[in-house]
Amino acid sequence: MPDFSTLILFAAAALVLTATPGPDMLLIASRSVSQGRSAGFLTYAGIAVGTYCHAIAAALGLSQLFLTVPIAYEIVRWVGCAYLLYLAYKTLRSRSSAFAPSAGLTRLSGKRIFIEGLATNILNPKMALFVLALFPQFIDPNGSSMLIQTLVLASILNGIGFLVNGAVILLGTGIRRRLSAISRFPKLPQYLLATVFAGLACRLALGSRN
Repeated sequence: MPDFSTLILFAAAALVLTATPGPDMLLIASRSVSQGRSAGFLTYAGIAVGTYCHAIAAALGLSQLFLTVPIAYEIVRWVGCAYLLYLAYKTLRSRSSAFAPSAGLTRLSGKRIFIEGLATNILNPKMALFVLALFPQFIDPNGSSMLIQTLVLASILNGIGFLVNGAVILLGTGIRRRLSAISRFPKLPQYLLATVFAGLACRLALGSRN
């Protein structure tokens, strides 16, 4: 098990990383604005579980596959891109008014929102490479199980992420209340969410390992 000072250092690094706006934060914020607080927290829950999946894969050596077999990275990258574009399409096709009373919270089931957050995180190969690059620097090779140490670090990362993204969710909910007075553009949050999905897909498609 890493010593206390190592865990504090990792927590500081995790705080900087989670506080830096990125795809996960953008997705959580857009979900909160378009569908409310519950959707924001469910999206984060899916992302957090995805982080655990990447951490376990890294501990078991599965993430090394992206480094040794480039085609595996490309397959996951393009599958993730296609999935995000599919989500953008489904969001635009929705006929519900995002500002109708409770519509934002009932249009999609909690299970679906959670799974979409989970899938978006898991299908991002850069997340796997990020965990593979960062976590080993804070793991004691002479300590306890590699898997246990990795899960501890993932828990710290998710805990800090919950605090940071929780603030984003509350802010997004406040913005949603302000936008609820707008009647000329009732589907504006849906367009916002679809744009976020499409933007993440483009970022993934145009991105590289570097």
